[in-house]
Amino acid sequence: MSTKDKVEDNEKENLNEDVIADNNEETTENLTEEKELTEEEKAQIESDRYLRLYSEFENFRKRTQKEKIDFYKTASEDVLKALLPIIDDFERAQKANQTIDDIKAIKEGFALIHDKFVKILKQKGLEEISSSIGEKLDIEKHEAITQIPAPTEEQKGKIIDEVEKGYLLNGKVIRYTKVVVGQ
Repeated sequence: MSTKDKVEDNEKENLNEDVIADNNEETTENLTEEKELTEEEKAQIESDRYLRLYSEFENFRKRTQKEKIDFYKTASEDVLKALLPIIDDFERAQKANQTIDDIKAIKEGFALIHDKFVKILKQKGLEEISSSIGEKLDIEKHEAITQIPAPTEEQKGKIIDEVEKGYLLNGKVIRYTKVVVGQ
């Protein structure tokens, strides 16, 4: 090979190397652009994912709020259904009382209805706070509505009379016993 051929070969190789270097630079630039696009796409995907998750949470929150409101609206449904027969009993008693002259029968009828009513309320968890006459005032169960002079020294600071009964619902006071306390 002549020097001329060698020079031409070297020029071709240099040219090839330059083309390869240019191609590598273009490829590197393309890869960098692709990475940037990929990062932008990743950011967009993450943003979409965040928005979807946020929307799902908002829907869940709204749904549970609605369910809670519906529950409160219908929470007393079974108690009311249990009380409907008592209304029926009162209506029958009113009809029967129009034609009956026997007071004793009327009293017995109302006593039966009262007992049925109390039984249903006990089944639902209601219980009466026991009478506390003669005991000291307990602010956890009693509400002192007035004070009167104690008939004896022994009754000072103690309950003398019970004006209104108190009730517990599943162990929680729902109405305090209204009492009169001696002073």
